[in-house]
Parts: sequence; C-alpha cells; structure tokens
Amino acid sequence: MSGQALRNVAIIAHVDHGKTTLVDAILKQTRVFRDSAQVRECFLDSNELERERGITILAKNASVQYRNVKINIIDTPGHGDFGGQVERVLKMADGALLLVDAAEGPMPQTRFVLQKALATGLAPVVAINKADKPAARPDEVHEEVFDLFVALGASNEQLDFPLLLASGRNGWAVRDPADERVSIAPLLDAIVEHVPAPPRIEGPAQMQVVTLDYNDYAGRIGIGRVYRGTLRAGTPCVVIGNNGNRRAAVVRQLLSFEGVGRAETDRVPCGDLCAAIGLEQVEIGDTIADADVPEALPPILVDEPTLTMEFRVNDSPFGGRSSRFSSSRHLRERLFRETERDVALRVETLGTEAFVVSGRGVLHLAILLETMRREGYEMQVSQPRVIFKTIDGQRCEPIEILSVQTPDTGAGRVIELTGQRGGELTRMEQHGALRFLEFHIPTRGMIGLRTQLVSATGGEAVVSHLFSHYAPERSAGPRRVNGVLVSLAAGAANAYALDALQSRGKFFVDVGEPVYEGMIVGEHCKEGDLAVNLQKGKQLTNVRAAGADRKLKIAPPVRPSLEEALEYVADDERVEVAPDGIRMRKTFLKESDRRRLRRQTSQG
Repeated sequence: MSGQALRNVAIIAHVDHGKTTLVDAILKQTRVFRDSAQVRECFLDSNELERERGITILAKNASVQYRNVKINIIDTPGHGDFGGQVERVLKMADGALLLVDAAEGPMPQTRFVLQKALATGLAPVVAINKADKPAARPDEVHEEVFDLFVALGASNEQLDFPLLLASGRNGWAVRDPADERVSIAPLLDAIVEHVPAPPRIEGPAQMQVVTLDYNDYAGRIGIGRVYRGTLRAGTPCVVIGNNGNRRAAVVRQLLSFEGVGRAETDRVPCGDLCAAIGLEQVEIGDTIADADVPEALPPILVDEPTLTMEFRVNDSPFGGRSSRFSSSRHLRERLFRETERDVALRVETLGTEAFVVSGRGVLHLAILLETMRREGYEMQVSQPRVIFKTIDGQRCEPIEILSVQTPDTGAGRVIELTGQRGGELTRMEQHGALRFLEFHIPTRGMIGLRTQLVSATGGEAVVSHLFSHYAPERSAGPRRVNGVLVSLAAGAANAYALDALQSRGKFFVDVGEPVYEGMIVGEHCKEGDLAVNLQKGKQLTNVRAAGADRKLKIAPPVRPSLEEALEYVADDERVEVAPDGIRMRKTFLKESDRRRLRRQTSQG
C-alpha cells in the first residue's frame, strides 16, 4: 500500500455528541457489514459497561475502504475522565474529525479534545452533528467553534477547516444546507481531501504502542502505529521501554485493521496501524525498533490525576460472601495490572492491606471499581479526595469547568447550589427554552453536586465538567448537610421498624434485607448521624386488640449507584463494593467506638 492510499483520522467530541453513532453510519454505507446482517446500534461500543451507560470508555479502531483509500478510524471516549485514552490515541492519527452538537455547541470536553488535537498538529474536519434537531442552530455553533479554534491557538492551516452538517443517526452529511441529504459520502470526501496521508519515512522499522489488548491464546497484544520503515512479522526487534530498558524480542504475528476486525499480514508499511503479537510484557509507550538500529520514540505523556481514593481489603461482616478475589494480594495484582493498560491511573501501596489509587475523576475510578466487581473482586473504598499541589509556595487545588444545560425555571436553583460549592458563574446564554450556564468550580465542590443539580431541576439538567487548571485553595462548602441512619445491630430489616422510622429520613434498604452493625441504612432528615434499630419488631401479647392493626405503608428504598455512593460518603465512611451489591458503612462499625472517636476529636 502506498502512502497516498491511507488516511488515519480520530473522531473526537464531547460525550453524547454522536461519535459512535456516526461511525455506525460510515461502516454501514461503506459495506463493512452484509446487507442482510443485523447490526446493533453503537457497534463499536462492545464493552458491557459501555452499552449499559451509553458512553464510550475504551478507544476502538476500525477501517473502511472509500475511493481506493483505506481510512483508519479511531473512535475515542467523550467523557473527560477518560481523557488519558484520547491523549494516547491521537498520536496514531494525522487528522481529527470534530463533532459538535448542533444545539449544544462546544462543551467542556470539546475544548479538551480539540486542544490536544491541535497541539498534536492534526488537520481538523468539523461536522455539526444532529443538524436535524428542532433546536439546531448551525450558524451560531459554527461561530462558536471558530472562536474556540482561535482561543486554542490554532494555526492558519487549521483555521481553514472544512465544515459539514451531519446526522449520524439518519446517515447523511452535506457541505451546503441546500444539498440533498442522502448519504455520508460528503464527510468521507472531506476526510480524503483534507486529512493528509501519513508521511512515508524510509529506514529501519519503528513502531510505538499506544494501547493494549489481551487474548487468552496470544497473550498481551500491543496496538500502535508504524512511524518509520516497514514492520515485518518474524523479524528480530528490540522493545525499548519508557525507562530506557531494552530487551530483544520477535514479533510473531502482525494484524492490520480491516473493517471492524483484524486480518493477519506479514508486513505493515509506514503510517499504518497494526496489532503486534508475541511481545511479552509490552507496555503502553514502548517502542518496537529494528534490532540493528534500536532508536526510541518520545514517551507518551498524559495529564496528571486530580482525584485519589483509598482501596482496602473488605473487613465488614458481609466480607467474602460472594467474591472470588478479596485478599490484598489479589487487589495488588489487579490494580497494578490496570496501570499497564491505563496510563492515567496511579497506584501506590499504603501498608499491607491498602492502596492509594489516583485517577482523572469519580467516573474514571467508578468504572474501574465496577469492572473489578463484575470480575469477582471485593473491596472497600474511601471517599474521593482531590490532589493538592504547592505552586509558588501556595496550596492550590484543581479547578474544573462546569457546564449545565437547564430549563429557565431551574437556572436560579443551579446557580444557588453551585455557588454554595464555591462555583463562579463565567458564562450564561439563552438558547430557546434552555439556559446554558458555565462555571469555574473546585473539584472538591463537584463531588456529589451532579446528583443535587439533576434533582433540583426535576431530572432535566444536563451536567458536564472538565479539569481546567490549578488555583489557590478556596472555600467549597459542605458536600453533605444531612447525617445518615446507621444500623445498631445485625439482622434482617423489619417492616415494623422501617415503618416507625420513616419520619426520620429515607432508607437505602428494603424489608427483609440483611444489614450489619455500622452499616449505613438511610439518610437522616437532619444534621448529625442517628443510630437506629431495624430489627425491632412489634410486641405481641395474648390480649386481643379492639381494632385492626394499622396497615404498614413503607416507601420504596433509594438505591444509590456506585458513583452516587462514592460521592455521598463522608470522611468517616466507606463504600463496600462486592459482586452481590454496593453498601455504605461507617469506618468504625460499633457505636461505642464512634462515640469515643468523637470525644477524642472534640478534646484534641
């Protein structure tokens, strides 16, 4: 394959702006699937968690043939917490297809991914997606996108980007609004014409691994791009690690991307993407170089984590009931294995049974926890804490850009709640019946705020946020005003006790559900914690009552998700993550121990 017959393009956008749906349209219209094939929506979102949540978590590769050109497509995550993957995979591309929602316009993650793409020197193609929305405003969004390019320091060549209107769901794209909306071909034409072919650099082979895959038969698989020469299967090579260590190896098998699958090949030319098999212990950022000329490529750098959590062995009374892996050795192996695939994750050992895990956000760490839970692991984790830095002798904390889209009626409440968390309103715009608000807010203030904003607006608020910069520490207000209801004893929750205690708050457990001493079973309606006895039943006697017993009416329990539980717990609480469920508990289970700790704290 010549260099002129290849294009590498990454699709970047804010979360839920339609990247994977657009890829579906490209794959269908370029005949990757048979006409009779039943293809599910968001085909590249093959991970179980991705399909459940409707977001892209892992970057994916696919390729299509169009006008005798092979187009390698890289589908990237849209959520800011998975920005580490975006930063890595952009190194494989020569161009970037930026999708922007025709109604929402550029959002925080749009700014982040575009900034990384422009800094990498990629040639941009802009598509205003979902242009068939009733609330679409393509002309205004075009101006906002151009202003964003200017603000991010785009070059003159990058500012001269082609613009298209598109609808990934309906499978069309046009250069002019008056054009007939029949296919996605104009978008592919723009990619072929405006994204440069990868440069053909002759010389000894050189490839860099940017992501990893695993196969039970082949072992670890390194995926990346050939930057120089031609990589051949069966040829001796040298793997150069990020620390400079070198080891001899042989690429046993090479796979190129064909459609949504991989095809074995004996050679991969310069500029193409491939998967290399046979390199034991290969890691992200490693360079696969010719054995005679072992030259390393620059290491892959990603932004530092902003949040940290403590992972511990689960020592609750329910520990070990449903898990297969619960010891510190199991946790250590799994966590350090994850750092090999996710370069944005940091793991440090804390004593013999605890680990400090740092990531890019609550969702980033929650996805790791949920994945481990489904694999059979069990652990308890602390509340997320921000990572402070000392800059010029001043204690600084991470600041995020918070974007909220809400109906007019909820704007006041959103501003009030965000202000209580230390947020500063920086932009407010009116688009039809919706108000777009943008704030600068400490990351500490963001923890637990999303749930409050959604509840305050009747579920209509669309909330997104992204790390911006570090700034001097400021007041962020309390994360939780109300206390919690804590179980006094172990046993099954009794209907009589739940009914009697409903005036004290809302419960997280249902009738008959087993609880243990120190387990958080609900939220108190006032400040301060309240210990409750859920095992207390009605006193029975042999004396008949004149009237019938009162009918028990118990409200359904509130079931916090994993992210909501992580954001809910306080300093003296933990989240118990196990295959059979998610529970919250006090660090000290006995009420006497907690009372003693409060006395010591007040005296000291």
